[in-house]
Amino acid sequence: MGTTAWRWGPPTFGVIVLALLPLLLSPYLQDLLLRVVTLAVFALSLELLVGTTGLVSLGHAAFYGIGAYATVMLSPTDAAGSLPGLMAAALGCAALYALFVGALSLRTKGVYFIMVTLAFAQMAYFVFHDTKLGGGTDGLYLNVRPVLAVGGHALVDTDDKRQMLWLAGALLVGTWALLALIRRSRFGHALAGIRVNEQRMRAAGFPTTLYKLAAFVIAGALAGLAGFLVAAKDGYVNPEMLSWHESGAVLLVIILGGLGRLGGAVLGAVTFVLLKELLSTAALVGPLADHWQLTLGVTIIAFVALLPKGLIALATARRPRS
Repeated sequence: MGTTAWRWGPPTFGVIVLALLPLLLSPYLQDLLLRVVTLAVFALSLELLVGTTGLVSLGHAAFYGIGAYATVMLSPTDAAGSLPGLMAAALGCAALYALFVGALSLRTKGVYFIMVTLAFAQMAYFVFHDTKLGGGTDGLYLNVRPVLAVGGHALVDTDDKRQMLWLAGALLVGTWALLALIRRSRFGHALAGIRVNEQRMRAAGFPTTLYKLAAFVIAGALAGLAGFLVAAKDGYVNPEMLSWHESGAVLLVIILGGLGRLGGAVLGAVTFVLLKELLSTAALVGPLADHWQLTLGVTIIAFVALLPKGLIALATARRPRS
């Protein structure tokens, strides 16, 4: 009973917090929480690849950026776009590019796979950066935020910060639930087996390449969902969303939180956003705020050195034994 309560307690508590916090927080803290939630969705999408399947990708930001650009480019210029339609478009465009990239990159392994995914991400980056397709270096603006309307009445308006938070929170919970279901399914167990010993799984009759491709496409689609949230939140997208810096940052997030655990991805997102905010605030760290990238790097190195299994290890160390 204690183990069951521990397993379901933190997620249930998190859902309650996500539902109540928008009513209690100031606009600044609402924006901070929204950044945490969107990064957590992005991190969970990569966790499926790295933590579950053992595929380390340095091009995951391509799907994130494509989802964001699809949201803006397919939105009406002078009216609110359909929230479900734009969300589906972001997921679909990201999934299609993930299918293309995965079908080619999964022919390689190890460091070669890392470099090929990076190359495809940089290719997508330069398409948006160097052409007029996505506004070039200036990016694109979302003139009117998407809404979910029924009978002419807006049920969800993403221009309202509280409603945006509830939407993002619901999508985070849905992403967590989907990945938890995948991990418990036969498909998820096959992915775990591929991570441990792909050759043995292939000898047992599993079409490992198809399994990895399916995981790659699902992860890409979920990254596109995170891109949709960022586009709806900020009302602006630019090519830097597809850069290798973004891919490296989200990889750092899941390592910081702890690979192999969904809670680790979320905990890493919370910690990463809070560290960036605290270390760049002059009122807290003084002149060091001008060099927050340096202090952030040193802090994360210290965390990883002291907690090689991630921050989630602090929680699991207190987990009751069955």
